Amino acid sequence: MPALFTTDDAPTHRRLALWQDIVCDVFVQLDCKSDLGTAFHGAIASSQVGPAKCSTVSSSRQRVLRTPSRIARATEDFVLFALGRHGAGAVLQDGRETVIQPGEFAFYDTTRPYELRFDDDFTQTIFQVPRVMLHRRFAGSEPLTATSFTPDRPVERLASQFIAGLSEVADRLDDDTATRLADQAVDLLAMAMSELLGRPALASSTHRSALLYRLKAHVLAHLPNPDLGLAETAAALGISSRYINSLFADEDTSFQRFVLAQRLERCKRDLVSPTHAHRHISEIAFAWGFNDLSHFGRVFREHYGMSPRDWRHGRLPN
Repeated sequence: MPALFTTDDAPTHRRLALWQDIVCDVFVQLDCKSDLGTAFHGAIASSQVGPAKCSTVSSSRQRVLRTPSRIARATEDFVLFALGRHGAGAVLQDGRETVIQPGEFAFYDTTRPYELRFDDDFTQTIFQVPRVMLHRRFAGSEPLTATSFTPDRPVERLASQFIAGLSEVADRLDDDTATRLADQAVDLLAMAMSELLGRPALASSTHRSALLYRLKAHVLAHLPNPDLGLAETAAALGISSRYINSLFADEDTSFQRFVLAQRLERCKRDLVSPTHAHRHISEIAFAWGFNDLSHFGRVFREHYGMSPRDWRHGRLPN
């Protein structure tokens, strides 16, 4: 089941504040404003797809701001592709503005300020991609932020349909398949971008890139195994431990940090999922490869600023 977040169960006077907390948790640190007051509503269904994330957002009219002060305090480094499903939404970034209609998509870069405007109820699918994942395929995406990609052009239409379909099955994919499909989705997006600008995308089938995808797929498939380690992974892939960390260094991380981040993200997701509400925190932690509950609690707090128990109690319905 995808992770579900909604304002419906909150007191009406708290809904907009809760909505801002939700979008900050699911996406990046943002400011949300609306003149609807107690009539405001919003909901997000979100699923991890390998290194990317698919989310469906349905909400009331609002303005969403990614400000320089938010960026200065954040570490997020993503590109967000917004696909229109119902209603219209404007994107403003880098001195440009476009309106996303149903069937169209546009993207924005979280490392620079942007604004989203919705004048009525809307539904969008958001495909959230680590920026480095896109830039390995397409360099210099800045000229295309806040630009509409329409179904009139075949590759853009195919990319839009692929992301829409991926969002519908994302929560039912195994880790290896999810990683492969996320790569294919970004390949299509890079092709659409290169076609629009009239220049070739970067080659994505180099040996190094292919090996990094294979490495991540192996790690994600073995996350529940507490014995997952650098030496064992290197042996399974037939490469050296040093080369594995060299591959991860391309994304400013290491084998250990990548494994920890993936385990924490899945624990964070399961702790607030109604499907896992009956499970003890220790059971969830051990299911994702942790074997020391005190260590899990410490690194969870370091990453998310609160204990696993506080995270769960603050988001699960009473």
